[in-house]
Amino acid sequence: MSQRFDYFMILAAMRTGSNLLEFNLNALDGVTCHGEAFNPHFIGRLKSENLLGVTLEDRDTDPMKLVQAIKDAPGVLNGFRFFQGHDTRVLESVLIDPRCAKIILTRNPLDSYISLKIARETKQWQLKNIKRRREAKVEFDSQEFQAYLNQQQAFQAQTLNTLQRTGQSGFYITYDDLTDLDVLNGLADWLGVSARLSAIDDTIKPQNPEPPLSKVTNPEETERALTRVDSFNLFRTPNFEPRQGPNVSNYVAAFDTPLMYMPLRGGLAQPVIQWLADLDAVDVDSLISNQSQKEMHQWLLANPGHRKFTVLQHPLARAHFTFCSNVLSTGPGTDLQRRNQLRNRFKIPIPGQLRDGNYPVDQHYEAFAAFLAFLRHNLAGQTPVPVDAMWCSQSQALAGMASFASPDLILREDEIATALPDLARRMGHENPPEPNPVAADVPFLLADIYDDKLEALATEAYQRDYMQFGFENWKPITRAA
Repeated sequence: MSQRFDYFMILAAMRTGSNLLEFNLNALDGVTCHGEAFNPHFIGRLKSENLLGVTLEDRDTDPMKLVQAIKDAPGVLNGFRFFQGHDTRVLESVLIDPRCAKIILTRNPLDSYISLKIARETKQWQLKNIKRRREAKVEFDSQEFQAYLNQQQAFQAQTLNTLQRTGQSGFYITYDDLTDLDVLNGLADWLGVSARLSAIDDTIKPQNPEPPLSKVTNPEETERALTRVDSFNLFRTPNFEPRQGPNVSNYVAAFDTPLMYMPLRGGLAQPVIQWLADLDAVDVDSLISNQSQKEMHQWLLANPGHRKFTVLQHPLARAHFTFCSNVLSTGPGTDLQRRNQLRNRFKIPIPGQLRDGNYPVDQHYEAFAAFLAFLRHNLAGQTPVPVDAMWCSQSQALAGMASFASPDLILREDEIATALPDLARRMGHENPPEPNPVAADVPFLLADIYDDKLEALATEAYQRDYMQFGFENWKPITRAA
């Protein structure tokens, strides 16, 4: 029967008990953990510059060479410990490899944080002889601890998400499990090795077994600070909105000037694209667009000093433009099947055909309010209607862009009249054109129907955008004469 794994990786943080776990794994016949193989300061063990015939210089040039050496090393199963701060090239490659067993070691973050501070203070990172134990009390720093906690959570979330996306499962083990013989033998069974432990390796001794508050110089402040830690993410905004891709084919680069516009679909795209054409005195068809990721990547490489920008629109204004142009309208480009679905199944009160006189402003208000209520459920993944790029949240669209390239300039709709010409001047244009005003929504303006109820509905639908970008209540944009 073939072996389940070719090698293993212990994913952990400092002071989580990884040394003890390594000692117990090495006590299994045929199993070897080769220490911190990808620590930037040494290779495997402290002061070591060679591991399995791979030098420190060789490893830094090609880290996968050492991964292969570990896989090929003698014995039943070999592996290594990996911490935050180790070579990220290894993490990216090994996490997606189903032939690598992922052992995920965690510890109460308060304990590991305090233990880390004590180790840095005493310079004692491992204890084998209790008579040589060095003691110290350290000061608890609430901001430092919060940053540490955020870092640990981000690392664990990255690990979990990658395993989920690649259909893998890891073996989760905690600091407290390291003295449970049955758990360690369960790990051996999961790894697919036949050897078993008869006892826990006691070479490594706990260095700071006391309660956390007894190890800090400011226990009262520590207790107060911990009451502010949101362990249950009570203030997190849940996000069930489907991920968006980068939509590279929609990016538009200027004809001559090294400027790239990365549109957030909505009412601002056409005036900004026209401005790009006016900037180089060409027609819109001469702009560089509808490119593949490879072609856009080549453009980026061929244009050093380029700038990439996008423009945010107020969520309520963007939703109104989308409603008028893609839901209410029956003109070219409209998805009539989706329009009928929103009208008939979701009861958005729009006429079958939009004609003069059959759609008064009061009905427009009710229809748009119903559309905003639909968006709240749609973006939360509660409807069978796919989330359209025209109405997805701008925060999700920006996250999708980042998978290809992030804009280095994010403007807002009320800034473009001055910000775009200023950007052009920085790119060498002495007298750049001003962008044309955004076309008015038809058949009614948002100003014709705006009230606090619509703002509240938009806030519920686009809570993440309001929070992340600090949008205030919508106001009409006025341009200086």
